[in-house]
Amino acid sequence: MRKLICFLLALVSVTVWAQEEKVDLEIVNKIIQEGTNNSKVMDIAFHFTDVSGPRLTNSPGYFRAADYAIQQLKKWGINKAGLEAWGDFGKGWQLKKSYIAIIAPYYKPMIAYPKTWTQSTNGLQKAEVIVISVKDSTELEQYKGKLAGKIVMINRTEEYKHSFKPDATRYTDAELKTMADFKLPVAPASNQNNQQPNRFIAMQRLNVLIKQLITTEEAVAILTTNPLSHDGTVFVQNPQGSRVDFTNGKPSILEISVAYEDYKTINRLVNTGTAVTMELDVQSEFTGTDTKGYNVIGEIPGTDPKLKDEVVMIGAHLDSWQGATGATDNAAGSAVMMEVMRIFKALNLQPRRTIRIALWSGEEQGLLGSRGWVKNNIGDRITKEVKPNQSKISAYYNIDNGTGKIRGVYLEGNQAVYNIFNKWLEPFTSMGASTLTLRNTGGTDHISFNELGIPGFQFIQDEIEYDTRTHHTTMDSYDHLLADDLKQMAIIVATFVYNTAQRDEKLPRKEMPKPTGN
Repeated sequence: MRKLICFLLALVSVTVWAQEEKVDLEIVNKIIQEGTNNSKVMDIAFHFTDVSGPRLTNSPGYFRAADYAIQQLKKWGINKAGLEAWGDFGKGWQLKKSYIAIIAPYYKPMIAYPKTWTQSTNGLQKAEVIVISVKDSTELEQYKGKLAGKIVMINRTEEYKHSFKPDATRYTDAELKTMADFKLPVAPASNQNNQQPNRFIAMQRLNVLIKQLITTEEAVAILTTNPLSHDGTVFVQNPQGSRVDFTNGKPSILEISVAYEDYKTINRLVNTGTAVTMELDVQSEFTGTDTKGYNVIGEIPGTDPKLKDEVVMIGAHLDSWQGATGATDNAAGSAVMMEVMRIFKALNLQPRRTIRIALWSGEEQGLLGSRGWVKNNIGDRITKEVKPNQSKISAYYNIDNGTGKIRGVYLEGNQAVYNIFNKWLEPFTSMGASTLTLRNTGGTDHISFNELGIPGFQFIQDEIEYDTRTHHTTMDSYDHLLADDLKQMAIIVATFVYNTAQRDEKLPRKEMPKPTGN
């Protein structure tokens, strides 16, 4: 009976809380009108992509985009717009030239792209391809003394898998319902099968040993591919585990990502005894002398004497990989957050709390920019020791899942915000945004805030072709952006930010995570 009474009291409390949550529909409608009729989100995205080029952290392209963002923020009247150092990163890197082709047994230009922080060829190089076929490190011995001056590739035996699904998709009602029905587990699930992680670790170790052998043997280059790619799409990222000496600008061996179809062509030819010769002329360079990493920061000051020192933060990562112009990952999110700030100034909104935008760098190397900012301003994510500012940030909102419109919010297990966000989403049901899930979602900068007990949220977005075509590939360009979806995102984010800034209380928080010890 006692438990039942407590449950009923809690239910009444939550119900009253939901009923008392205030939403200024007049302001919401103004935001909708401004974001629909006067949007600049695609123009912002154009400058981040086509105008700035690839935005690898600390590269010239990154600073072109950052400078543009700062100038726009200042033009709109955003306070304190500028670069803010978050910590040590290293020198920038950019590609200057890339020519890659088969010249024997016939000429064929290759769909291929050099990976980041790799070395140049020092002019045109001609070299024969050799295929390494090993199951474990004990078999590497047979290749010693055979790789010098060669182009090396790893034997791939899997068959090409045709896809009969469309590249671009939106969430179905059934998929959204599954998200909404998700229940928090009573206790953390135990990992009863370590076979898959152990296999992955073993594969990573073998790859490291292969690269060490190739480097020692002074091979010309190594070719790689991704079996998930198809139709000429090339995955370009250099894995986080392959980071090099940024500070001194010491490149790693030239690593070239090749379209899967071209890779398999070469693989088959060599395996059946046909010699394959390639030409390479790759030029790249490390850039700049400043090895600090920088985020773009700006803010709209709060107006309430009691609340103006509290902050509502929005963010997205501005950096990208180098194979395209990082449109869906993540010029889309950066443009949306810039548009949110523009909407606030265009409508002359007077938020009670301060609104702060952060466009992060180093995200692609492990959330470095946001984690660096959090460490400098909020606290230590390992020890969980926090600074006074930790209590002043009401929430952090993030966009980093492509160009697809918002369908709801990942609540990160924060049940206390459910009824609040449910009320805030009511005006956007007709726009397709109504789903709240207690699920977590990983890989974005909101994690940096959740690690220190600050409510950080990533919005649920339609996939479109994010994982099938654009994410970390040579296809991630401006033409893959959807204007209406970006407008919808900016409108909803602006409304969430305004509502958060106007509340009498900060958003409710989960319990502070325990120290991790690593």
